Amino acid sequence: MGLDASTAACCALPVFVSLLVVRFAYVTYHSGRPLSKLSTSAARVRCLIVLGSGGHTAEMMNVVTALQKDRFTPRYYVAALSDNMSLQKAQVYEQSLVLVEADKEETLGNAQFMQIYRSREVGQSYITSIATTLLATLHAMWLIITIRPQVIFCNGPGTCIPLCASAFLLKVLGLGWSSIFYIESIARVKKLSLSGLLLYKLRIADQFIVQWLQLQQKYPRAHYAGRLM
Repeated sequence: MGLDASTAACCALPVFVSLLVVRFAYVTYHSGRPLSKLSTSAARVRCLIVLGSGGHTAEMMNVVTALQKDRFTPRYYVAALSDNMSLQKAQVYEQSLVLVEADKEETLGNAQFMQIYRSREVGQSYITSIATTLLATLHAMWLIITIRPQVIFCNGPGTCIPLCASAFLLKVLGLGWSSIFYIESIARVKKLSLSGLLLYKLRIADQFIVQWLQLQQKYPRAHYAGRLM
């Protein structure tokens, strides 16, 4: 009995790996069609907005202001656990929307604010960062499963890597589909940031947007959108 179970497991493993590879290829091939599963243009899109610190947050908030608020709702803002300023900026912005909306109670419910563990703090040793990276990844997976975002917006902070990787893993496993929009910072003129390079090389981002033409020429799968910030 034990031998039969062991043999069955050995036979099932290659099949499982093959299916996983096929699914990975399918997800990679279909990236770039972010909202294909929405039946109407009026449908609401649950979105996750990743905030970095300093300039990253300022740039992302510029992108958020251009969104159709009645369409991209509810909005979930996520920042690193040690970054309170970014969430405060998002809260101030969302509060400003309440002041101009007729249904203030509904508008207040359109935004939620969350924090996530950092993979690595500035100055932290690489050895100790192994444990914190694992913790951040598990936390990111929990957030993605809880929120079930249909769209993820990010623009460079390292905080986005575990979130995007978790969303991509769920797509490969067939447990959800999140379209990832990565907007490279305008400060990146000649080369991508480390976060951008990872998402580009691993084909995790569905839409990869750069703001300088020379970057698009260097990374042909990127979309040149001109200056957005």
